[in-house]
Amino acid sequence: MSDIAIFGVLGAGQMGSGIAQVAAGAGWTVKLADASLDRATAARDKIAGGLRKLVEKGKVSADEAGALVGRIVPVGSLEELGDADLVVEAVTEHLDTKLALFAKLDAAVKPGAVLASNTSSISLTRIAAATRRPADVVGLHFFNPVPMMRLVEIVRALQTSDETYQRALAAVAGLNKTAVTAKDSPGFLVNRMLLPLLLEAVFVLENGLGTPHDIDHAAKLGLNHPMGPLELSDFIGLDTVLAIADVLQREFGDDKYRAPVLLRNYVAAGWLGRKTGRGFYSYEKK
Repeated sequence: MSDIAIFGVLGAGQMGSGIAQVAAGAGWTVKLADASLDRATAARDKIAGGLRKLVEKGKVSADEAGALVGRIVPVGSLEELGDADLVVEAVTEHLDTKLALFAKLDAAVKPGAVLASNTSSISLTRIAAATRRPADVVGLHFFNPVPMMRLVEIVRALQTSDETYQRALAAVAGLNKTAVTAKDSPGFLVNRMLLPLLLEAVFVLENGLGTPHDIDHAAKLGLNHPMGPLELSDFIGLDTVLAIADVLQREFGDDKYRAPVLLRNYVAAGWLGRKTGRGFYSYEKK
């Protein structure tokens, strides 16, 4: 049984919004924080818009959707998460950014709260060391889209206490998600396995061996994957894929995590996938 009353989310982007939606759907009061109140409010409004579509399709009632949105409280500063029992950080995959934010969370959030990171590849041990209460730090790695994906990786830093780990397990169960536990190693379980596939697909494209459609179609029909590796990369965000690859390459020194030049060029051009309207495919509305 979870002892969480207030569920905090730091970062109102795609992942943070998804986590907030799921937590509110599980009945918790959710404080959704971003660098400005406008951004946090816009994220809540986007969640409301998505739920309206589900109401129109008869997949959720208007009362249920309204109650869910009503449990999400947008806030414009990290300090307003101070009374949360658990905070999940879901900002950009950048070590220095996360270290700075966890130092601030340490100062702002009440003693005894669980401080969790949604990082997909960065060391939880290093993140925990940025605080004065490393035993309270744990990884809760959700998958995109959060409302649909059942898995959460729980990552134990070297310093994570048994109590914090058990509270993390209870929180995941309360979200109606399935937990797997990973040791604190770059990429954890899923991305350690996934990244070589995503990168190799880009190398195949870079070498002119097939079109994006043919590469993805081959993976879906030949490997029985629900999404091809290039469309999945577009969905994740090419900047995120590159950031994870760079972490794995730096930590392991293994060429199987070396990012193709084509991927770096797309990121430099701002072609990040679905979120920017262009990646390996075009998503611009005609």
